[in-house]
Parts: sequence; structure tokens; C-alpha cells
Amino acid sequence: MSRFAEPMARLIEELKKLPGIGSKNAQRLAFHILRSSEADADALAAAVREVKQKLHLCSVCNNITDVDPCLYCSSAVRNQRLVCVVEEPTNIAAIEKTRHYNGVYHVLHGLLSPLHGVGPEHLRVESLVRRVDAGGVDEVILATSPTVEGEANAIYVSRAVKRPNVRISRIATGIPAGSDIEYADEVTMAKAMEGRREI
Repeated sequence: MSRFAEPMARLIEELKKLPGIGSKNAQRLAFHILRSSEADADALAAAVREVKQKLHLCSVCNNITDVDPCLYCSSAVRNQRLVCVVEEPTNIAAIEKTRHYNGVYHVLHGLLSPLHGVGPEHLRVESLVRRVDAGGVDEVILATSPTVEGEANAIYVSRAVKRPNVRISRIATGIPAGSDIEYADEVTMAKAMEGRREI
């Protein structure tokens, strides 16, 4: 087994902590950084430091932001009475790409998963309940993944925010656009049938 100089070994160990990065990829990245110019390496280090120093959670929706409240929560053109609940901040980008949603968000930062030790206290549901109870929300859209955990979270959140004057909805699931229905499994097909709408 080849041994690396201590600084290289330490960099490889740190890179292996990143999600989806194994030993080989960590080594490739470390050697890429080593071959990079001093300026590029400094820029990378500065970007990492800046992310840790300047980004925090929005006090309203829990999205990652450098201003508080975030750009969605402070926007005068977005519908502040329509709240879309997502699992992670990365889910917001997927919804924004559609250009069909003009409301605001609420980020849970995870999913309930008793098997992995994630309970209701680990999610940011209480702040959503406070938003709803403040009276500024007409509809809560549950946009959690169509997995067992995602469905369980949708049920949990819907029960927590259910109020007589607040509509609770769930994103539709089913056959992806451009896909052939002969390849759909029975759960996907059932969800597609349940989520059908009049045309």
C-alpha cells in the first residue's frame, strides 16, 4: 500500500468525508488540488471558509441563505400565503426550475426515520406550525419524496398544521413525462391514477 505525505493523507481523509466520495475519488480530487495553481487552491479554500462563515438558515423558512429573511420570504412578488414544504434546501431548485410555482417554502431538513434515529424533534416542523398559527397561510403543499419515509412525513406534517382555514395538498406522483407506461411499476401506476385530473 502506497503511503502519502502527511498533508496529502490528511486532505484525502477530509475529502472522503464528503458524501459520495470514496478513497479513489478522494485521491483524484486531492491530486487535482495539488496540481492546481496556488491561486485556484486559495480560491477553493476561501470559498469553503466563506460558506461556513456567511451562510445560515432563514429565520422564516429554514432555507440556506446569506440574508435574513431569504430572497423567497422577503420577495414582494411571491405569494406569501402559499407554502411548499420540502425535505432539503436542494429540493427548492427542482421546484423553481419548473417556473410554475410562485409561493414560498418551508424546509424540514430531513425526514422522519425512526430506524435512523430521526424523530419529530429533529425536523423543523414547529416553526411551520407557528407560521400557520400566525394566520398568514392559506395553503400548505407537501412536496416530500414519494417514498415510505416521504409519505410518512407528509402525513405527520399534515396532521401538525391541519387547521379549518388552511388547505393541505400533496404533490402528484406517477408516470414521468416522456416515459412509457408499460414500464411503470404497480405503485407508480396506482399513484398516477389517484393523482389524475380533469382536462
